[in-house]
Amino acid sequence: MSRRENRQLAVASATVGPWRTAAGVGAVVGATALGIDLITGDWSLSMLAGPAGWALFFFFLVGTVGGRLRRDTGDRRLQRWAAEHPWQAALPAAGGLLVLNTLAQAFLGDASLFGAFFLSLLPAGILLAVAGVVGSVKQARGKD
Repeated sequence: MSRRENRQLAVASATVGPWRTAAGVGAVVGATALGIDLITGDWSLSMLAGPAGWALFFFFLVGTVGGRLRRDTGDRRLQRWAAEHPWQAALPAAGGLLVLNTLAQAFLGDASLFGAFFLSLLPAGILLAVAGVVGSVKQARGKD
């Protein structure tokens, strides 16, 4: 398979997650983080950056990991490809989190674009690691 086909399959496999549930979880986590910031804090536009980052992280986490654990997806070939390539299947979500969190930190927070990029590397790396490990464990369990 070519690199282009692998990229297309990775993006397609990212669409099978429970994204409505992920949006709800992200909204609840973001609202909770904003409520905590409102109670404890410093009232400015930059107080929105942290809750936005938490909301984005949990949105992508639930959507990606939920997609790896779902069994009711329609396309078995896509499911098989994602099971065989767990780390590649996790890359689109980690990349999406990296980009969106960078923009949120830059525009809502006090960080420069360069600083926001580096702030966003850690959550994107954690998401990639968690989704990759979940996919790898699922793959290993499926071989037994």
